[in-house]
Amino acid sequence: MRVMRVVIAGLLLLASVTPAAAADPIVEPIGQTSWYLALGDSLAAGYQPIGDPANDHMTRAGYPDQLWLMSRARYPDLQLLNLACPGETTATIRLDNGRCTYEQGSQLAEALGFIEAHRDELAFITIDIGFNDFDCTDDILCVFTGLANIHERLPAVLAELQAAAPDVPIVGMNIYDPFLTLWFDEETRVTAGQSVVAVQMLNEALAEVYSTAGIPVADVAAAFVIDDWATRVPMAGLGDVPLNVALLCERTWQCHRPPLGPDRHPNILGQRVMAEAFARELGLSPVGIDVGSGAPG
Repeated sequence: MRVMRVVIAGLLLLASVTPAAAADPIVEPIGQTSWYLALGDSLAAGYQPIGDPANDHMTRAGYPDQLWLMSRARYPDLQLLNLACPGETTATIRLDNGRCTYEQGSQLAEALGFIEAHRDELAFITIDIGFNDFDCTDDILCVFTGLANIHERLPAVLAELQAAAPDVPIVGMNIYDPFLTLWFDEETRVTAGQSVVAVQMLNEALAEVYSTAGIPVADVAAAFVIDDWATRVPMAGLGDVPLNVALLCERTWQCHRPPLGPDRHPNILGQRVMAEAFARELGLSPVGIDVGSGAPG
C-alpha cells in the first residue's frame, strides 16, 4: 500500500501546476499556410522550472516546439498552435471550466473550432493526455480507477478529433517513468522497481485506446528505456547506476538540486527525445537541432 501511494502521488505531481492561460501559437508564415496542432498537458505545454512563473513556467522548448522545427524541412510554411494546458486530464480537456482559459471554453472545443476553420490546412495533430487522471494518493485502487477513466474518456476525445479531421494524421504518446530516482535510496529501491510496473500499466492502457482508434503512439517509454536495470553507466559522484535511472537524470529535472529540482518534468534534452519519438511516427527526420546536453547539475 505504501509503495503504490508513492507512485500515485508522483503521477499527480508530474504535471501538477497552477492554472494558466493556454500558450499562444508560434507564427512564422512562409508561403501557403499549414498548421501543426498540439494538444495535451504540461508536457506539451513545455513546463520547466526555468520557465517564467508568471506564465506557469511554460516555455518555448517543449516537444511541440522542437517537433515543429523538425517538421519544417517537409512543411516549410508550417505554423504551430499549441493549446496544451498544465494539469489537464481526459476529463478537464473537454470542460468549460478547466485549468486554462480558451475562447471556446475547453481545450477540446478550442481544437475542434480551429480544425473547422482550418480543415484543409492541417498537417498533423499530436496529443498527450491521461497522465493526470489519478485523482487520489491514499488507495491502491486509485491506479485502477485512473486506468478506467482513461479507457472511458480518452476514446471519445479521439473520436471527436478524428471526426473533425478524418484525413489528418494524429499521434499520441506514452510516458517515461519519473519515479526511477527512488533507486538511489536503499529504502525505496524496491519502490523504484515497482514504479516501472505501474507506469507500464498506464502505457498499456494508452496503447490499447490509441490502437483501437488507429492512432500511432510516440514511444517515449522506449526512448527512455524505462525498464533497463541491467546496463550500468557511470554518473559523476554516484558511481555506476542503471541506464534507465541515468537517462531520467539526464533528461529531466529530477536529479537537480533546489530550487530547480527535484522536478519530474523533462528538460530541453528530454523534450528533444520526446519530439524525436513523435517525428519517427510521422516519418520525419529529427535532424538539425542543437539543444545542449541537458545533463543534471
